[in-house]
Amino acid sequence: MNFYSISRRSLYLAALLPVLALVFSCNSPADNKPASDSAQVPESHSHSMNDTASVPLVKHAEAVLAGTYADTTVSGTAKFDADENGKVKLELEITIPAKAGKSVAVHIHEHGDCGDNGKMSHGHWNPTNQQHGKWGSAGFHSGDIGNVQLDAQGKGTLTLETDLWTLGGNAEKNILDKALIVHGGVDDYTTQPTGNAGSRIGCGVIK
Repeated sequence: MNFYSISRRSLYLAALLPVLALVFSCNSPADNKPASDSAQVPESHSHSMNDTASVPLVKHAEAVLAGTYADTTVSGTAKFDADENGKVKLELEITIPAKAGKSVAVHIHEHGDCGDNGKMSHGHWNPTNQQHGKWGSAGFHSGDIGNVQLDAQGKGTLTLETDLWTLGGNAEKNILDKALIVHGGVDDYTTQPTGNAGSRIGCGVIK
């Protein structure tokens, strides 16, 4: 082999090396990751909008109470007003002539349906999964309003202010479209999960 042949082969290899280097670099394992690895959505932003869905807030709502049994007259209104500090004030007025001089229990229940003598409202509204108890105690449902004393004419009132409720907003505090139930007996604040408050003699939906 002469010097001229060696020089031509050396020039050919020198020209081929950059091309081979480019081909190998394009097939490098480091660039074969799935597309999702380089465009992964952070977990905190991957939830659907329904997870944080809420309904518009309003300033005022009412429940008009009526009897659920033909032989027991129940009437009244529950007015709910939201203030600028994030609290809701309840002003309740009820009249139950058949219960004059006695006390009756009032609770917020899960569903805004007064059918089947109030049974369609299901159980106490309890979004925080607490034990039933007296309002303001160590453990109680967000719907555990409590007992209302009625006078000699069967009329009673109750006023309550709380930041546990909202008129709209997220489900954990929103009381709109829930049922306000009047029971025929008193809440003993102990029996789980109802307080042994008796039948549901009155009902109204918070609108």
